[in-house]
Amino acid sequence: MINRLAHKMPFYYGWVILFAAGDAMFVRNAAASLTLAVFIFPISDDLGWSRTLIAGAASLGGLVAAVTSPVVGWASDKYGVRLILAISVLAMGISTFSLAWATVPIAFYLAFGMGRVLFSSSFQIGPSVVVSRWFVRRRGRATGMLFLAHSMGMVLFPLIAGMVIHYWGWQAAWMVLGAIVWVAALGPVSLLIRQSPEAMGLAPDLPQGRPEDESGTVPAPSEEPDWTLRDARRTPTLWLMALATGILFLMQAGTNTHQGAYFIDQDLGGAISALSISFNAAFTGIGSLIWGWLVERVSVRYCYAAVAVVMVVALFLFPSVNTVWQALLVASLFGLSVGGILVVPAVAYANYFGRRSIGVIRGVTEPFVSLGQAIGVVFSGLVFDITGSYHFAFITLAVIGIAAIGLILLTKPPHLAAKAPAR
Repeated sequence: MINRLAHKMPFYYGWVILFAAGDAMFVRNAAASLTLAVFIFPISDDLGWSRTLIAGAASLGGLVAAVTSPVVGWASDKYGVRLILAISVLAMGISTFSLAWATVPIAFYLAFGMGRVLFSSSFQIGPSVVVSRWFVRRRGRATGMLFLAHSMGMVLFPLIAGMVIHYWGWQAAWMVLGAIVWVAALGPVSLLIRQSPEAMGLAPDLPQGRPEDESGTVPAPSEEPDWTLRDARRTPTLWLMALATGILFLMQAGTNTHQGAYFIDQDLGGAISALSISFNAAFTGIGSLIWGWLVERVSVRYCYAAVAVVMVVALFLFPSVNTVWQALLVASLFGLSVGGILVVPAVAYANYFGRRSIGVIRGVTEPFVSLGQAIGVVFSGLVFDITGSYHFAFITLAVIGIAAIGLILLTKPPHLAAKAPAR
């Protein structure tokens, strides 16, 4: 039935795919670092846990995701993104609900760790992979819109959690977030997502696209690269991009997870702390659209280097924050850069290596992201527990970011060697 509707629609079915994938991106924020940031202070105060202990659950999930991501990437190509995301939404709801009763560290680590594995593997890979398959010419803006949905979740999940915590406590907040996960995403993901336009007799980006040969398949555009994982793994570009992205996500997680607590430590109050998180998330959405538009017009590596520069500048500014307007400005600037690290790599991998094996290729690169986030979260928590301040952590992360800029500038479009014809 969906196939028939897709051919009768007055617009390209890829936009429906984008909507359903965006729903998945929206609800992944149940396990986002900004959401956890809202819970760190009340959980620490209520249960007497250190911030390093709480943040460690996110790191554990990231470490496990580094192992599961290649499997998720392979399964996305083999069995389809729809199945992977449907299972993931169901599991995310379960893990989020479970956090309401996670009053001992091992239970908290199991519950939040499970959500973080899903956040960093299936929710990170699946939506962007399926959008990259459906869009070629408008891939940048479509990916930007996808992560705009993610940023909407970044805004709403912490705000909802903060409101529920204020009136009913942190345990009720986890239950409310778990319900939102199921209600918002389970239906659209299960019913609407399809693996590729070719599977429905459509072509990427073309509303009236139809098969052009008798076999019923739509050939890829002649200018689109068509790499296998085996070929892609042999290129420096793949690993330079993966390493630079891992470093930038290390910086992101080391900052976002602790931002709320940091602004409270700076005597700005809980309300300003929550507002700064919202500004961070809102500008992540704005940044997603800006970088998505820009990456279609500027070389990927120069666009990505600009993203890294913005993040480095924001991190150098964080230690000097002591007023409300400074907090909101720095949080917004950092959010702008986070939008870039979400959008630009997803576009770059698809532009560089094509659509055919994009799932498995993303699967082998995502462990760099997961490891980076795992290290970043614990690093900043340890610095605070040892020094009583986050200042050294922010400066160190900024210096590391300068190295990431250099790696990005070395990332050049790879060239696929022509294969000799069979004799």
